[in-house]
Amino acid sequence: MTYTIIANPIAGKGACEAAIPRVVEFFKDAGLAFDLLRTEHPQHAVDLARRAAESGSDVVVAMGGDGTVNEVINGLMLSSGEKKPGCALGVLCVGRGNDFSYGVGIEHDLEVGCRALVERKTRSIDVGKVYVDDAPQPRYFGNGIGIGFDAVVGFVAAKMRIGGFPAYLIAALKTLFIYYQPPRVRIRFNGNDGTQLALMISVMNGRRMGGGFMMAPDALPDDGRLDLCIAGMARRLRILGLMVDFMGGKQAGKEPIRTGRTEQVLVEAEEGVLPAHADGETLCEEGKSLRAEILPNRLEVIVPWHEER
Repeated sequence: MTYTIIANPIAGKGACEAAIPRVVEFFKDAGLAFDLLRTEHPQHAVDLARRAAESGSDVVVAMGGDGTVNEVINGLMLSSGEKKPGCALGVLCVGRGNDFSYGVGIEHDLEVGCRALVERKTRSIDVGKVYVDDAPQPRYFGNGIGIGFDAVVGFVAAKMRIGGFPAYLIAALKTLFIYYQPPRVRIRFNGNDGTQLALMISVMNGRRMGGGFMMAPDALPDDGRLDLCIAGMARRLRILGLMVDFMGGKQAGKEPIRTGRTEQVLVEAEEGVLPAHADGETLCEEGKSLRAEILPNRLEVIVPWHEER
């Protein structure tokens, strides 16, 4: 059994680098064969994960936050031509949001995460796929896509010195007062075709974004569907109320929220542009169209073992 650990040293504002000695000690004490590779630049983990999978590594571990996990997922999918890779994905949570891990049931505790890698219990999950504008190559995602307000919040939070949910909450409040006029978009899914002003569109495989905003509280990462949460235009005070609802996952059924489930969705800007991210990684700042779909049963992920009760 061979492991490749891909660590992002700057994840969690340096928390990843500080945790590396503990992880190395654990793997050595457990007698596991492993390579530890540090990323050196954006998208480096994509290449490292692809090479690890192609060279026969049994488990490729993303050690970082959601961005690191996203890059590793992209590398694994590229290694297999969108088929299920022959290796499993492991995650050691040392990032800020850890939303992917929350959605699939991975513990955020580092020691628990290391033990899970030894026990190697896996679950099969779906992977999302998105095309931006006329790009010939797609991007893959494990947790979700944010379009509009949510994306701008992420851009603002990334520039802040603090991390975790507080950074996203403060960024959301700042964005509330600087966000431009939401775009008029055309949204097509499940035979529905409508145009509206959209403050935010979440396309989810997981449940949470920003470390604490429950965009799709009932989403399952293995049901073969994407969960949609579409927020229309509202006054600032109403948006503040919606932020509280999102933190509790209680926004469904309230104006101006629309939800749905689908296997694919197309979002086009008829007026304005589409800032968007996938798993916290920037997709575009001024896109005109995004087309997303779900790839069912596409990745084995290591999760902690829990005794049945």
